[in-house]
Amino acid sequence: MSWTTDKAGQTTADTVAVGLCEDEDAPDGTPEQVADLLAGGEARASFKSLALTHANGKRWLTVGLGRRENFTAERARVAAAVARERAKELSTKVLCWQAPDARQDIVAALVEGTTLSDYSFDRHKSNPKGVQADTGAGGSDAKPKHLDSLIVAGDGDLTATVANAKIVSDAVSEARDLQNRPANDLTPTALAEHARKLGAEIQHLSVDTEGREGILARKMGAFAAVAQGSEQEPALITMRYDPPGASGPLLGFVGKAVTFDSGGISLKPGAKMAEMKFDMSGGSAVISALAAIARIGLPVRIVAVVGATENLPSGRSVKPGDIVTASNGKTIEINNTDAEGRLVLADCLCHAISSGAEQVVDLATLTGAVIVALGSTYAGLIANDDAWAARVGEAGERTGEIAWRLPLHEEYDELVKGQYGDLDNAPEGRKAGTITGAAFLSNFVGETPWAHLDIAGSAWDLGRSYAPKGAAGYGVRLLVDLARSYSA
Repeated sequence: MSWTTDKAGQTTADTVAVGLCEDEDAPDGTPEQVADLLAGGEARASFKSLALTHANGKRWLTVGLGRRENFTAERARVAAAVARERAKELSTKVLCWQAPDARQDIVAALVEGTTLSDYSFDRHKSNPKGVQADTGAGGSDAKPKHLDSLIVAGDGDLTATVANAKIVSDAVSEARDLQNRPANDLTPTALAEHARKLGAEIQHLSVDTEGREGILARKMGAFAAVAQGSEQEPALITMRYDPPGASGPLLGFVGKAVTFDSGGISLKPGAKMAEMKFDMSGGSAVISALAAIARIGLPVRIVAVVGATENLPSGRSVKPGDIVTASNGKTIEINNTDAEGRLVLADCLCHAISSGAEQVVDLATLTGAVIVALGSTYAGLIANDDAWAARVGEAGERTGEIAWRLPLHEEYDELVKGQYGDLDNAPEGRKAGTITGAAFLSNFVGETPWAHLDIAGSAWDLGRSYAPKGAAGYGVRLLVDLARSYSA
């Protein structure tokens, strides 16, 4: 992965991707064959259109970008993913993008779109490299599964931009790996071990993990109630990034990491229950984002809290109707054991704030209701502070991990009041399911500026060119950009 000021045609790439904007000629430095494709109508500038020619010993792949005034970083990610897919079909080993714009966000997006679309999860494949069997005559006819490298060519010095975009892209892939791992592989303990390994490797990043006894000792009765049904040890993961010279508020990142959610006693239907390995997506995003922030070396201070557990039915599982006490003293009627994420988050939010967090954002696959409301396009954003909500939302806009703000009104507080305890984790009536989930959580943040991202629709099967199926790693780029906004 590299940046160069050489002309794209002078690089070692075997394939060059050239973006075409509507009502513009072929970019400078491209061979006349590209102009001929454009003039003949074979190459078009409409968004995502592709055409191919050969010149000077290289393949030249034209990619339609649409009108320049409509060309955003998100469109650059999609265009890069489309180009990479075609490049793979051409057995490309080294791809060079001739940058269509010198803007840092566009160049970073080209790196992200290419890298994210080059992702695959092969951990449990018996043939992980995708090499086909020898045909007997001329060897294997398999195409390369991944690019060997990407070069971005343009004017100026954007070496750091490319390098940092690669760090962020790798962090997204790391989060996707965690998400895609099955629950018998990625247990809460395994997730905690992954976090500890990052702490040992990355400068200024410290990691502490606690198991069931530690959770109980902290009086995290809500978190402990979810964890009690599984034989797997739960994990409270606390990560701190505090580099020299850092300034600004201590940010708090909180992630739900239910490594498998059966629903507990309130058992989920069997159809698609396998997807509940993805219920730890918020936690994976928080862990991987913090690792990227530390690797880049952003001068910010962050405490991250991830609650990892399984939610399973057993003879010792929490039961509908049980009442538990969270670490802030609030009592909770557990009227549906499948509304477990808010129980885990309740204690984790308290822990982040007691650890000094001054502004908090949590990520969680919390409600199916958000999928009904927003599909996979937007995450749901609910907050108790307008300025903090705007800052989180703007980070989503810049990264393409967009969120739509939903209201938080005092009337919703009435819906989550308990009959026998302070709160009800699953109010009857199914009204405003996403909002009531957030209204419940608001009881554990006090006056601290807080934003909740319900990513149940965005965490997997996103349907975008760079993350069509499986884990999406949603939230990593948003959190990194949010942290970066304090270091500008």
